[in-house]
Amino acid sequence: MTTNDLAKIFEEYAIENEITCMQAFEISEKYDISKTAIARYCNSRDPRVKIRGCQLGCFK
Repeated sequence: MTTNDLAKIFEEYAIENEITCMQAFEISEKYDISKTAIARYCNSRDPRVKIRGCQLGCFK
């Protein structure tokens, strides 16, 4: 999965500045992408995509 692939997925979900934990888990399962890869992608964006509502502490 490339950065461009993740960008397209985020675009499909209309994710610009924030993603919920639930959305991150859904994307992870649907596209077989690790949660860590999603977190790295969010942190690499400028400005960062903030991950909200994480009740498990997977995203910090």
